Amino acid sequence: MSKRKHFKLHSDRGRSSDPNRGQGDWHAAASSPAAGPERERPTRRDQPGSALWIFGVHPVSEVLANKQRKIRRLAATPETQHQIAEPLRQAGKYHTYPIVLETFDRASLERLLPAGSVHQGVAALVEPLESPDILEVCDRAESAGSSLLLILDQVTDPHNVGAILRSAAAFGAQAVIVTERNAASESGVLAKSASGALEHVPLVPVTNLARAMAQLKEAGFWCIGLAAEASETLAEIDLSGRVAIVLGAEGAGLRRLTRDTCDKLARLPTAGPIGQLNVSNAAAIALYEVARRRPGLPAGGPGR
Repeated sequence: MSKRKHFKLHSDRGRSSDPNRGQGDWHAAASSPAAGPERERPTRRDQPGSALWIFGVHPVSEVLANKQRKIRRLAATPETQHQIAEPLRQAGKYHTYPIVLETFDRASLERLLPAGSVHQGVAALVEPLESPDILEVCDRAESAGSSLLLILDQVTDPHNVGAILRSAAAFGAQAVIVTERNAASESGVLAKSASGALEHVPLVPVTNLARAMAQLKEAGFWCIGLAAEASETLAEIDLSGRVAIVLGAEGAGLRRLTRDTCDKLARLPTAGPIGQLNVSNAAAIALYEVARRRPGLPAGGPGR
């Protein structure tokens, strides 16, 4: 039993009739004083020297629109700078420091970026976002009748994680929880694949995934793992209230302890010659199934 006694027991997970509760600012909720024993500090990846380049028109436009994002440099080619002119103008209204647009020819811009970056002539050097911790995720859910999370068990491909973030933003997930090790972290490639969703849905790293799942369960979440061998399909399972969909890495799938910690295993009803889906495709289908059944699901991600 957790010392955080204000959480509801897992067996009493709520079914609020008001699906619009809890749509306030994530950062306001996350900064509220917590009851109970001292909590772990949120994972920070914004230490000096840890800045990263985010590139592409959509990711950089969303970076400019994110009040929580600290921007060190903004770069564009002369041919593409007009594509971020309006986001840059808007950013000047709420950033407390000047953001100066630097222009480079294409070759010079590419020398600033990691090799192979698909930059579309636009890039921003930024500080990583501060990640909420798992207890802040639980606190956020306390004020909402319905909550949806994704949990990724050692998914290492940044393209997949970025695509999953994009689907999470589209279908109203509040956060994507990842393992601190053996998983993709915030990067330019991930941000490009997320097409701006990294600025809206927090990526929450945890040291021990099974322990984090146990904390979520005490906060009223129902953890459903996707596994091809499950006897029930996702469509046959109760998806109301607080739900966390758990996905494993391609090939390896869910690790044994992760699988054992899930409340239920479910499968997607594939019937073709290839029975398994790419993890980002599976995530999108699972998110759609939840959204289809819960049209009042609160919008995902932090208020920016």
